[in-house]
Amino acid sequence: MLPWLMERDEVPLAEVATRFDLTEAEVANDLELVAMCGLPPFVDELIDVFIDEGVISVGVPRLFTRPLRLNSVEAWELLAAGRAAMQLPGADADGPLGRGLAKLATALGEDDTSGVRIDLAQPPLTDAIADAVGEGAQIRIRYRSPSRDESTERLILPRQVFTDRGQWYVSADDDRTDEVRTFRIDRIESFEPTGEAVSAGDDPLPTPGSWFADGSVPRATIRFAPQARWVIERYPVDSVSEPDDDGWVTVQLPVASEHWLRCTSVRLGSGAELLEPTHWRNIGTDAAAKVLERYRRS
Repeated sequence: MLPWLMERDEVPLAEVATRFDLTEAEVANDLELVAMCGLPPFVDELIDVFIDEGVISVGVPRLFTRPLRLNSVEAWELLAAGRAAMQLPGADADGPLGRGLAKLATALGEDDTSGVRIDLAQPPLTDAIADAVGEGAQIRIRYRSPSRDESTERLILPRQVFTDRGQWYVSADDDRTDEVRTFRIDRIESFEPTGEAVSAGDDPLPTPGSWFADGSVPRATIRFAPQARWVIERYPVDSVSEPDDDGWVTVQLPVASEHWLRCTSVRLGSGAELLEPTHWRNIGTDAAAKVLERYRRS
């Protein structure tokens, strides 16, 4: 959008909204963020953009007048990231990204790129679910939850397919929770289109990479003492309460592994109190007792 605006100097807000298929409010919000972007030390290197009486005016900062020059490391990282993106459903090898990557590979030379190969193996249902996203189609799935050792039937509206840390996920409106949940595609045991097109809900999508939002990951509610609050900064959490008079906070967080919860509880000792679920309340003390017993035997 910025290069397009800079070529025209001044453009009516309504024309920009029509050109980029946005509402006028969305364009204004985006440009408010643009006005805070630039280069350090952020004194005279910010992007000048104004909206006055429905007309957008954009200056041309030096950032956009300098030729883009990448060193070899930056170019290699860009090539690797681009090739990973080409593995996503719907990527077109002959499209703009594919053609740009081919030019970048040529510029780097065969010796620099011959070892760069991105292979993101997809579960069999990935393409079908990606098609459902594009069609706004509701599907019925049977989803396996390893943490609960059970499979459940769900009616979902897929909204986003993405990959993170070698796994493929789909974010979808879930009828069991009436929320947007994230499911690992390789844990979907069956897939059946319902033949219905459904409008997506208003809940925002999780950011791609939010692996802990997986619909099968259980949650725990834990109180942390002030000295144990480093856990909040190091691990993903759903919510954190305001500190009480003693500085303790109540936190809800995903537990991807019972082993992790057991080890962390032992490490925190009296600095943490597990409230929910009840079957995990003594996980730390039980583990500590087993460690002590093994120590005594040795």
